[in-house]
Amino acid sequence: MAMLEAKVDGLALDMTTNTPVVVLAPVEAEKVLPIWIGHAEAWGIAMQLSGVKSKRPMTYDLMGRIIETMQARVDRVEVTELKEQTFYAVIHVSRGDESFTIDARPSDSIALALKMEAPIMINEDLLNLDVPEPDTGEEGYQKPSESQDEPGPGSHQMPTDPESLRERLKRINPEDFGKYSL
Repeated sequence: MAMLEAKVDGLALDMTTNTPVVVLAPVEAEKVLPIWIGHAEAWGIAMQLSGVKSKRPMTYDLMGRIIETMQARVDRVEVTELKEQTFYAVIHVSRGDESFTIDARPSDSIALALKMEAPIMINEDLLNLDVPEPDTGEEGYQKPSESQDEPGPGSHQMPTDPESLRERLKRINPEDFGKYSL
């Protein structure tokens, strides 16, 4: 599996589902990878991107402190696959000559990578998939729970090229960006 380094290209709010979307963009590619995430996770990522500190530790702050206390470091996080409408990620941690791979949600992984200044990697194959967008009016739609990174099945397909995503995001009410502004 070929991995590409990526950056967080932005956060948006999908108006059809009121669900935040984190957009990852490979450093050296012209496509993007949108991932629907929970509101709390979007807030955490937005805080990291903007440099705002919370009064009390958020989950990724706690994870970072535990890793540092154990004299370990986050080498990288990887968004690895999409199975049954759910994205998967792993966190690569090392301590001395030991390496650990930890299964995690992409949103938590991204927030932790930003906190620990670790690279974010995405599986190149994910850029060639049609990423399903949530669909609120169709039978079979499952409202996303706060613990999911990807909502249930939808009938629409969201393109992963930047121009199509840019056009979709232009249709979002600008006032909704206030919640997640960078």
